[in-house]
Amino acid sequence: MEKIIAAIDGLKFSRSTAEYSAQITRETNAHLVGIFLEDFSYHSLSVYDLVPKEGSLDDIISKTEENDKQARRQAVIDFTEICRQAKINYSIRHDQNFAIKELLHESVYADLLIIDKTESLSRFEQDVPSDFIRELLVNVECPVLVVPKEFQEIEKIILLYDGDPSSVFAIKMFCYNFSALKKLPVEVLSIKSPDKDLHIPDNRLMKEFLKRHFPDAEYTVLHGNPEFEIVEYLKNKHQNELVVLGAYRRGIVSRLFRKSMADVLMQELKTPLFIAHK
Repeated sequence: MEKIIAAIDGLKFSRSTAEYSAQITRETNAHLVGIFLEDFSYHSLSVYDLVPKEGSLDDIISKTEENDKQARRQAVIDFTEICRQAKINYSIRHDQNFAIKELLHESVYADLLIIDKTESLSRFEQDVPSDFIRELLVNVECPVLVVPKEFQEIEKIILLYDGDPSSVFAIKMFCYNFSALKKLPVEVLSIKSPDKDLHIPDNRLMKEFLKRHFPDAEYTVLHGNPEFEIVEYLKNKHQNELVVLGAYRRGIVSRLFRKSMADVLMQELKTPLFIAHK
């Protein structure tokens, strides 16, 4: 892996995004680009703030704009300090057009994008994942590492595998981009229906493939509903895992009636998720 981009909201600086980005960049000896999303339509001013209390409306808008500029300047300072302490190669770019359009364009030329799972590019609180994160994951052109609000050093890798080519693709992308993390313990987790055996899908082929990448990988196969069993299993883990999973992209009708596994894990777990789809 050579180029990592970190999506940063200067008005609501995510320290964990910067810290995870610094750790991954250091481990992979890559170059980190901090993308500061400064969408011209996004500011901290609310309709309530526009009701003059003291001074004119122009004074209120001017003060808010100055406060926003200061917050964004401080975010750059904080990001820079984290990168300097990690002793990594980094650069900073300010995107001032529509944030989602700019970030998707940036993703075409990146090996990995790192972003806080609570990111919304909005002054309003939104459920996780926000509309911004959903649109990003559906249309992004590189793998994404979605990180929690609090940083913890990654201690173990969990590969979610169900036999579908999309899950294998995500594992391949992780192998190709994170070879430096192969020293960490790796576990392959599969969930099968109660009437199936406890072998992983395509047992021989998958183990033959993984033996070349993670020769000491452990395999866990459980019976039950994937959305329930995976969450319950990972909630009871005691190490700081990074979870690898496949396709987010589905048809519009499918997304209306059924959450994706990524949605469920973002809502229920406090762990970074590596998400990749074709």
